[in-house]
Amino acid sequence: MILCYSGTGNSRYIAQRIADELQDNIVDLNEKIKTNNYSSIETGGDVILVVPTYAWRIPKIVSNWLYKTKFIGAKRIWFVMNCGSEIGNATKYNLMLANDKHLDYMGTKQILMPENYIAMFNAPQLEEAKGIVEKAEINIKETIKYIREGKAFLKPCHNLYDRFMSGLVNPLFYHFFVKAAAFKVKDTCTGCNQCVKKCPMNNIQLIDGKPVWGKNCTHCMACICYCPQEVIEYGKKSVGKPRYRFEQLKIK
Repeated sequence: MILCYSGTGNSRYIAQRIADELQDNIVDLNEKIKTNNYSSIETGGDVILVVPTYAWRIPKIVSNWLYKTKFIGAKRIWFVMNCGSEIGNATKYNLMLANDKHLDYMGTKQILMPENYIAMFNAPQLEEAKGIVEKAEINIKETIKYIREGKAFLKPCHNLYDRFMSGLVNPLFYHFFVKAAAFKVKDTCTGCNQCVKKCPMNNIQLIDGKPVWGKNCTHCMACICYCPQEVIEYGKKSVGKPRYRFEQLKIK
């Protein structure tokens, strides 16, 4: 079984590629998390987790869901993490999670995909993003091959920087930076409700026809990147930056 959480579509695409090749089913963790659904699920023997990288680890909301949910029949777990640059030392924490869930750890695969974190970085333009996805195809095929053959992913090498980012920086990043206070909406907002629907944390509500953010944000960038009018900004950091969502690439 494939468990997938996706902010702006990268992980969803990778998960679908794996599902199509292995003829497996995908569980939408966005919906599970949004509805606070922690009921037990029958996974079969193999679990494949496909997620984006948040602050050099798997998203905290995903690890929280994994710890709260009982897997029936699960024996092995592969971690597939996409990122705009690197995943740091995420493998250490994925191994810990697998051990805590009493699952055989089958490794972590890093796949470079277009950047979406416009609260800090620049998202690529359309053609550049398509090129990044095309280059990712080699790693996606390799990922599928290892899982199909029941093999563990190759163990990556980590340096001091990787350990520092996933270890010390990750909790500090969540504590000091992952907040919704900077999200603002322009007066031209039509109140289409798209941001409310896309938020996996139920952190946005429409008040007087305009979105208002609460304090329970994970910085997935779904609200700002899926806004059809592009009237949401993250302070001044997102001004003038292209919004990224995988569907715009029209890659099947």
